[in-house]
Amino acid sequence: MRLNDLGIVRTGIQRPDPDDVARLSQFGVATIHEAMGRVGLLRPYIRPAYSGAKLCGPAVTVLLQPGDNWMFHVAAEQVQAGDVLVAGCTTESEDGFFGELLATSLTARGCKGLVIDGGVRDVADLESMDFPVFSRAINAKGTVKATLGSVNIPVVVANALVNPGDVVVADVDGVVVVPRELVGAVADASQKREDNEEAKRQQFRDGVLGLDLYGMREPLAAAGLEYVDAEGEA
Repeated sequence: MRLNDLGIVRTGIQRPDPDDVARLSQFGVATIHEAMGRVGLLRPYIRPAYSGAKLCGPAVTVLLQPGDNWMFHVAAEQVQAGDVLVAGCTTESEDGFFGELLATSLTARGCKGLVIDGGVRDVADLESMDFPVFSRAINAKGTVKATLGSVNIPVVVANALVNPGDVVVADVDGVVVVPRELVGAVADASQKREDNEEAKRQQFRDGVLGLDLYGMREPLAAAGLEYVDAEGEA
């Protein structure tokens, strides 16, 4: 009888419609997060390893053991073109789990990048390869290959639950996870939000104030906001 999922590799995971993923990739993390009802964000300590990194794709999930990157090599076999590797750890660890050699292997598989609640290294090489990485830390400390984790099980990454096949989107504003079965609907909602914001953006360009655009004056007055003529007090 199994007491946990350690040592499990699930193959043949379901992925969302690639057209829906492509549509979702057009939007930023903030827009997607808001369109979903302000949910789905990973903790803000997950940051791009280098400036300009961004990614979007279905998740191949990895559960790592602290100081051990063995399961990355197992996970590479499960990656299909367009996937993103998403890695959590059984406990907090900022060791340098991932670097240029693993990125080279994953690039050959068509991987779109990595999100990891842990450390990475070889950042200059990752940037020159244009392999997007979002991580908890940058750390030169190496790891071993000795302890089993898992591949393609649900993992918690920076306080967010990520299931295999969920879509992960990351940019300079952070990382958001979109459930696999909602990718098309969230892409639609994101487009609607983007269209609405563009209309507001044009009004702001024309000089309209947020006070008027959002109908704030009456509720502000009801809350007790008072305008005082400073010149009259002189």
